[in-house]
Amino acid sequence: MFDIPKELQDYLDELDRFIEKEIMPIQNRDDNIRFFDHRREHARTDWDNGGLPRADWEALLGEARQKADEAGHLRFAWPTEYGGKGGSNFWMAVIREHLAAKGLGLFNDLQTEHSIVGNNPFIVMFKEFATKEQFARYSDDIMNGRLRTAFGLTEPNHGSDATHMETRAVPEIRDNRKGWRVNGEKMWTSGMHHANYIMTFARTEGKDGDAKGITCFIVPADAPGVKIEEYMWTFNMPTDHPRVSIKDVWIPEDSYWGEIGNGLAIGQSFVHQNRIRQAASSLGAAVYCINESVKYARLRKPFGQALARNQAIQWPLIEFATQAEALRLLIRKTAWDMDHMPHKEIERQISDKVSMCNYWGNRLCCEAADRAMQTHGGMGYSRHKPFEHIYRHHRRYRITEGSEEIQMRKVGAFLFGYLGPKRKEFDKMEADYQAARASGLNDREIGI
Repeated sequence: MFDIPKELQDYLDELDRFIEKEIMPIQNRDDNIRFFDHRREHARTDWDNGGLPRADWEALLGEARQKADEAGHLRFAWPTEYGGKGGSNFWMAVIREHLAAKGLGLFNDLQTEHSIVGNNPFIVMFKEFATKEQFARYSDDIMNGRLRTAFGLTEPNHGSDATHMETRAVPEIRDNRKGWRVNGEKMWTSGMHHANYIMTFARTEGKDGDAKGITCFIVPADAPGVKIEEYMWTFNMPTDHPRVSIKDVWIPEDSYWGEIGNGLAIGQSFVHQNRIRQAASSLGAAVYCINESVKYARLRKPFGQALARNQAIQWPLIEFATQAEALRLLIRKTAWDMDHMPHKEIERQISDKVSMCNYWGNRLCCEAADRAMQTHGGMGYSRHKPFEHIYRHHRRYRITEGSEEIQMRKVGAFLFGYLGPKRKEFDKMEADYQAARASGLNDREIGI
């Protein structure tokens, strides 16, 4: 646990060589560096087309992904039966930190979830939740990149609480065929400008607040009644995050993944994979900010001595370096635990640990980026340094995949036994306490 296995270190070295040989020449060609230097936000954003990513930016990312796929890196985390290498959560955590700690580059641009070692949580979701019939229908398209899905969980009036979603799906027969009629709106359905399907979560039974009764439908993005209403401009541009309306859309009866009424388990699969990998990426970006600040403080010499001689400069960076060391152990231990239990047990057993990693990692990254700006002074605030970009990107992670507050709520539910493996223990303890009080004992006599 404390040492990176030799095989993993060898793979990190292989990735470094691949970046230098194959990716950096592309990044340095034809002024492609404009996508990473001070011009990056403007170079990436088509301001007159809804703020979407520019075509040449997305083409560059596609070229890098193709190179990575040909070299066997892009699908590293995919299950072997889907043409991947079965990369574990532990390996992915180490890899994501390693790449993010390098700073900005075509090898790993987290603004778009682009990386030479891809993060595609849909693959494991499909493997774990698709029926045999669904596998037969969709697997070839998934493995060949023809199934491009947006994720439709959040709604305009319902963010963190998916159980109160207003999107509804009701059975309806059309032309003698059984199916579903879907109505609702979705927010932050990233990637809709390229998607051919939307994973649309809709209530099919039960009442508001019930976790059961929500189903994950596969809705064609070009179905009559599906409309992109607007692209939401964000703190970090470009955007591919639209608000989508779904009005009287009819889909065949079997157009869903998993089981009717148990769709939220699919959503949990998605966010748990993303949360641990985001945490590792945020850790790597934080380490980059810390290291760059330490280097700058040693070399910059105002008033005749290095900045690093000042404790006001040292102490914040010492705090962040300490937190990064502790966080690394938590992330790798949690990722290792995820690898050693059935995928569907992660939510029940260690969801709190995943949440700890995520909210702590994202917060640390933002604080380290802010401190890097302060340490570097005026240049740190400028776009000629990458810290503002790192801050703007990772700031969204404190909201997406469950806000900090939702993550802490999950930790609290496990800690106090309202959810998770301690629930039975706490329920028994409370029952015993009530019985003792009923017998006439006071709290001191009971021992609390």
